Amino acid sequence: MLGSGARAPGSPRREDAAEASRDQGAARRTCLLSALRDLAAAGDDAGAPTAPARGGEGENRDAGLGSTDKERKAGAARSASPAPRTPRRREPGDDVKEPGGPRGAGALLPRPCHVLVLLNPRGGRGKGLQLFRSHVQPLLAEADVSFTLVLTERRNHARELVREEDLRRWDALVVMSGDGLMHEVVNGLMERPDWETAIHKPLSSLPAGSGNALASSLNHYAGYEQVTNEDLLTNCTLLLCRRLLAPMNMMSLRMASGLRVFSMLSLAWGFVADVDLQSEKYRCLGAKRFTLGTLLRLVALRTYQGRLAYLPAGRAISQGPPSPALDGQGPVDTHLVPLEEPVPPHWTVVPDQDFVLVLLLLHSHLGSDMLAVPMDHCAAGVMHLFYVRAGVSRASLLRLFLAMEKGRHMESGCPYLVYVPVAAFRLEPKDGRGAFAVDGEVMASEAVQGQVQPGFLRVVSGCVVPPPRPEASAAAAPGRG
Repeated sequence: MLGSGARAPGSPRREDAAEASRDQGAARRTCLLSALRDLAAAGDDAGAPTAPARGGEGENRDAGLGSTDKERKAGAARSASPAPRTPRRREPGDDVKEPGGPRGAGALLPRPCHVLVLLNPRGGRGKGLQLFRSHVQPLLAEADVSFTLVLTERRNHARELVREEDLRRWDALVVMSGDGLMHEVVNGLMERPDWETAIHKPLSSLPAGSGNALASSLNHYAGYEQVTNEDLLTNCTLLLCRRLLAPMNMMSLRMASGLRVFSMLSLAWGFVADVDLQSEKYRCLGAKRFTLGTLLRLVALRTYQGRLAYLPAGRAISQGPPSPALDGQGPVDTHLVPLEEPVPPHWTVVPDQDFVLVLLLLHSHLGSDMLAVPMDHCAAGVMHLFYVRAGVSRASLLRLFLAMEKGRHMESGCPYLVYVPVAAFRLEPKDGRGAFAVDGEVMASEAVQGQVQPGFLRVVSGCVVPPPRPEASAAAAPGRG
């Protein structure tokens, strides 16, 4: 038996393996930097960055937040500009080059550009700032992207910042954390008096949290293979360096309490939401907290009673002028009626009222290693509705989640799993059990309805133009995985 300090002959030490991994990562970043320089030298018209002018790389750009010292109060760090340049007067809407396409499809961020980076230093395993310095900053320097870095200090800090600041100072907002911080940013933009223009400010997602579903979806749309951790961060940084923009759907949610919430990713009720809620105490584990939370929830598997209805994507027609009860700031929800009224007759009402989970997804990934919608390539005007009916065994549910890692859960033949592409939905919990999770953020369990707002956001992405919506014949009937 080997003692605690011994190792088997010929077996590599952990330190050697870790050092080899670091060397491989460093070698990959060196190759990427070289590739960025080559693309820049070639003057790639598809969005490759130009090489920054040399000289003056150690100078700091004065890019504080507003006219006060908010930067110090927010824990911000000023970036080193790739090169000193003569300032150019910026005008509203002067943040992107629009070569054409629907709602900015195929648009490019300018070259050079200046971005605001909002980073949660406590997200995931708490290594976000270190990862930014080691993996992101060198690539941005080569791509002629200067930045102002703001470290968020509390919940809703980013929401407050983007709600108050002059967004014309930056060409894009870069969010480096998990999905929750992007949720704050989107809702902060929608709370501004000028929300109609503010929400079109380009957004970029750099993964550094526990749940990185949005970044993983963007990685998927760009054609990269499914990766996690530092590799995913590098891929998403490269998307920012290439500067290509694409429209992205947003979900408009209305709660029985009168609250209106905007989502860029998902709404979950039942099993998935409970995993989000109960795994909060294990945040120190990073993404593994969801694995642990899933196993714990499987042991104590429960069902949830509620009424579910939806508008299949192929039947989506406007209801005409919206009800005065649905008035308020934000885009018009043309498919919804007040929660006190029955759903329109062309909606589908699910006969089952006992569920294990209900999940609405806007994108391909539920987590960095969970390909929930393998058929999705940023389709416009579509949400992906999954629900699992009561009666599924623990073993079958576990197999579904394991298959989801490779996007094969739709092939599992599970009779309890139902999938439908939808344009709107309504969910009314009956017994008050469980909670909602919107973009991973936990909310109270109450009646909720929502609809997709097609192409409402603009994001840095490898997906140029969304494909057509599904045909009515394919969308109207539920598909069972």
